[in-house]
Amino acid sequence: MYTNGNSKNHTNSVNGKENNHNGDECGNEKSNGNLNNLVETRFDYRYPDGTVRLRNPHIELMDQDILYHLALGSESHDLVEMFGDVKFVCMGGTPKRMENFAHYIMKEIGHKLPTGTSLMDISQYSYRYSMYKVGPVLSISHGMGVPSIGILLHEVIKLMYHAKCKDPIFFRIGTCGGIGLEGGTVVISDDAVDGMLNNYYEVPMLGKLVRRPAKLDKRLVRELKALSDVEDPYDTVTGTTMCAIDFYEGQGRLDGAFCEYSETDKMDYLENLNKHGVKNIEMEVIPFAALTHHAGIRAAVVCVSLLDRLKGDQVCSPKEVMNEYQSRPQKLVAKYIKRQLQMKGKISLDGHGPVGIKSPRRFKLVQQESQTFE
Repeated sequence: MYTNGNSKNHTNSVNGKENNHNGDECGNEKSNGNLNNLVETRFDYRYPDGTVRLRNPHIELMDQDILYHLALGSESHDLVEMFGDVKFVCMGGTPKRMENFAHYIMKEIGHKLPTGTSLMDISQYSYRYSMYKVGPVLSISHGMGVPSIGILLHEVIKLMYHAKCKDPIFFRIGTCGGIGLEGGTVVISDDAVDGMLNNYYEVPMLGKLVRRPAKLDKRLVRELKALSDVEDPYDTVTGTTMCAIDFYEGQGRLDGAFCEYSETDKMDYLENLNKHGVKNIEMEVIPFAALTHHAGIRAAVVCVSLLDRLKGDQVCSPKEVMNEYQSRPQKLVAKYIKRQLQMKGKISLDGHGPVGIKSPRRFKLVQQESQTFE
């Protein structure tokens, strides 16, 4: 669980520019110039039984909560029957990667599908994200970048609430560019910052800028690091991860359609990130850390570096090398899940059916609504 109280002030700098961030553990941000901030008054993140408490009083007033981008609904589907046993939610960028992870974790935890069935993309009718359920594990694609993962997190957190899941743990499993790290190095994020080294997620809401602290679970970081194997032919490190909002200019690349800075400017920026403890750059950690923290959900990010950005911009390794790199974060997270299930005596689980329908009429309407735009 999380504690309530005032955190220390943060002063960050990128290329000499100062950014002051004052706030507390629960997202209560003090005024900062023209910034208008959301004031939180509720500190209980979960119900006593460990189920997720939504910080939105409007949901309970709705006839049905449609999880539009997942093609699910709170009244069309029996979400408790379908997802009530979920303990781990694993997210990655592409549908294929998360389908592969679903098959991998199924072998690792010894999960058996009912005779004559196969893994099914539960959100296939949304045409936006893919979702596979393997016993207590959800494997979901989140797309690329801040908006895509932000949308998904809103709906997956609501899914945890409607399904009455107890104490779920979220993981992001992905790829990144390392800073001073060779390709293939696994990075467990212990802090998250944006391109200006601010460690909060800033979103315009109703014409006001709202900041939410981007915090990852420190204990989960330590537990994952302890599971790394010294015999592995690659390093596993912890460190700060920078979240960029763009793949090219936002990450200081020289190979985009536009580039109005020099290679010297780029190297100065990357060296400054390195000096501030930034180990890698990707495009999702800030909203992932902020929204899971805001929901009171333990979360961690494990990525593999595809290249050292201090040595270049383009990923040139062969496909088979890239595939092996991408399996490394999956192996570490799978090891954690397997260890947790072994401790609870639940290493082999019988799953629910692929889809639980509560209302056939509403089910069809949800499918049709999600298919409106392909």
